[in-house]
Amino acid sequence: MSDAEPKSEGPMWRPLSREQRRVIGVLMEKAKTTPEAYPMTINAVTTGCNQKNNRAPQMELESTEVETILNELRKVGAVTELQGTGRVNKFRHNMYQWLGVEKVELAVMAELLLRGQQTVGELRARAARMEPIADMNELKPVFDQLVAKRLVLELTPPGRGQVITHNLYAERELQKVRDLVAAGGFAETSDEADSAPRLTPSSPRAATDVNAQLQSLQELLDHVVQRIEQLEEKLG
Repeated sequence: MSDAEPKSEGPMWRPLSREQRRVIGVLMEKAKTTPEAYPMTINAVTTGCNQKNNRAPQMELESTEVETILNELRKVGAVTELQGTGRVNKFRHNMYQWLGVEKVELAVMAELLLRGQQTVGELRARAARMEPIADMNELKPVFDQLVAKRLVLELTPPGRGQVITHNLYAERELQKVRDLVAAGGFAETSDEADSAPRLTPSSPRAATDVNAQLQSLQELLDHVVQRIEQLEEKLG
């Protein structure tokens, strides 16, 4: 099934958890980069979620977790489950309708969901592997449309090295992202260094190490809180 752009029925988007963003981001990415393997099985989505390149932060999700997340996304209209061959069901995304975006806009959103905050320059190069974006002049109208749709947020002022992110965070998580960007510098990273933290404070190395440890602890705490909230919601 190709990554054809369907007619939009109006955006339905809402905040998503970190794991939900990873799963839906993988479906969006693979539909464009490996259309011959799309729609995807649960195992294929799990592999995509845990791959080491083009991902931040790194995750180690189990297939049972991914199945639960896919069902959550299906319930909010972001994913459709299809009956596959050999009784193996497959999944495809509905993000054109769910976000209310076009093809290049979808590529930009996929990169933001897979990596989180990044510079506009990084984003252009990464999204170009899914849809042609020759230069920053081609990206700008796409970026402006996503900002107007409130899907993309500017975390630092316009200009060289501007940092942006998506707007699918829960409010508390978004505030933490804003605080992290405001408290430290932001260094562009190469694809070879995807596993390294992208936020690098401009203070001495000792402070950098402490900040990195604090960020890791905060990410772990966020994960625990999200899981507790999900359990509470299921239990009513």
